[in-house]
Amino acid sequence: MKNKYVDIHNPVFFPTVILLVVFMAVTIIVGEPMLVLFDSFKTFVTEKTGWLFILAVNFFIIFCLYLGFSKYGSIRLGGKDAKPDFSTSSWFSMLFSAGMGIGLLFYGVAEPVSHYAKPPVADPFTVESAQDAMSFTFLHWGIHAWAIYAVVALSLAFFAFNRNMPLTMRSVFYPVLGDRIYGWMGDAIDIFSVLATIFGLATSLGIGVRQVSGGLSYVFGTPNNVWVQVALIAGITAIATISVVSGVDKGVKFLSEWNVRIAGLLLLFVLIFGPSLFVFKSFIQNMGVYANELVELSTWTEAFVNKDWQGDWTVFYWAWWISWSPFVGMFIARISKGRTIREFIFGVLLAPSILTFFWMTTLGGSAIFLDMQDTLAGGNHEFAKAIISDESTALFVFLEKFPLRMVGSVLGILLVASFFVTSSDSGSLVVDSITSGGKLNTPTPQHVFWATTEGAVAAVLLVGGGLTALQTATISTGLPFLFILTVMCYSLLKGVKKEYAMDKQLAEDIDQKSYANRLTKVIMKQIDKDKKP
Repeated sequence: MKNKYVDIHNPVFFPTVILLVVFMAVTIIVGEPMLVLFDSFKTFVTEKTGWLFILAVNFFIIFCLYLGFSKYGSIRLGGKDAKPDFSTSSWFSMLFSAGMGIGLLFYGVAEPVSHYAKPPVADPFTVESAQDAMSFTFLHWGIHAWAIYAVVALSLAFFAFNRNMPLTMRSVFYPVLGDRIYGWMGDAIDIFSVLATIFGLATSLGIGVRQVSGGLSYVFGTPNNVWVQVALIAGITAIATISVVSGVDKGVKFLSEWNVRIAGLLLLFVLIFGPSLFVFKSFIQNMGVYANELVELSTWTEAFVNKDWQGDWTVFYWAWWISWSPFVGMFIARISKGRTIREFIFGVLLAPSILTFFWMTTLGGSAIFLDMQDTLAGGNHEFAKAIISDESTALFVFLEKFPLRMVGSVLGILLVASFFVTSSDSGSLVVDSITSGGKLNTPTPQHVFWATTEGAVAAVLLVGGGLTALQTATISTGLPFLFILTVMCYSLLKGVKKEYAMDKQLAEDIDQKSYANRLTKVIMKQIDKDKKP
């Protein structure tokens, strides 16, 4: 369907909308029993298939490293003469903001302290649990997460810019399915990609609005309940709609760059007024321990110690990143034209991971340090217990330890809200692209529709089951999409092999032509000499 107000691909748009409406209606109508259902399904998936998530995500890292170090790393997205559309700093700001901005604010303090207080293996509140806390946090937010994004983003960028195919998930599977991607198989892939994207986004938006609501309540004493959170979703979604209408080059780019600036201010604030010497020392140590234990950490499956810890943490994270990968992957693909595969792989894997590690060390590591200092002074870990009692207020409990806490808290609230807007508007552009058949420029009403829909799904999940519902929606879409990503790796490998062979043949043809031209010139010179008396 195409007219002045809409430009959609009917077989993808309408089934997706119908499925979302049915899901939201059932969640609202059934009410509280849905919470029990969400919890049961989440437990079932994490207990029975957690090992599969762990195996697959490790495979994605190996696959990315293979492409980065191989001869295929020299292939440029968009062809040999393609130039990047954005500077390196703008590129990094946008991929980082879209990748995991809200989560860093929500879990930056809460996760390390939670692992320190409730470790999976070590004794609670010990030096060992503190070190393990940082190692597990690095595991969840490091190269494993970005490898998932890299696989999807690189696949989309390659087939869109090097094969001139629509920027949509079905295009990635052309080497496997051929022209069948233009039929029902391709439609099914795109429909499921949109659902995975929306539920992954809903989780992030739901987490973000819980933190905004918790922060406002903690700092200013406003009510903190699900209806306030729904109202905040409506307000921030309205702002996101304005941004998404402006497009990638204006609204999204502007907000992404300001996100990084505000995050930098908050980081600097904690460094200046916090235990800065400890942060720098522990960052080096944390990096070393993480690198040393990476294989062991990333393959641990609770086989001998079943505490159901991984289901709430590692497996949830892997499912969250996977379900979010169509959105983040497509967004990164759109902004990565002109970069080589090697530059892309190592840029996406390493740069945001290292910055994330420093962020987690500065916030989470400082929180653990401050709790240890309180305990040495006669406390009983009241600070750590206050942090983990409510994850949505963890950041603000932490900032109470600092002078000018109001300044830090306001920065935190603004940053969460800004990341919310960035995630929402980036997601709207991506979902709109998929449901329109891969088009990059679509009518404004469609952008508004999808920005509103994302907010509505997040609100319904919060009303229908809170954080458990958000996690269940993520895991339920992450599991089947895991298999899609695995096939995607095979398809991408076939594509880059063919591209490399074509480039090599073209180079040989050019060399042969050049040689023939040089040989012709030599022969002509010799003929001219022979003609002379």
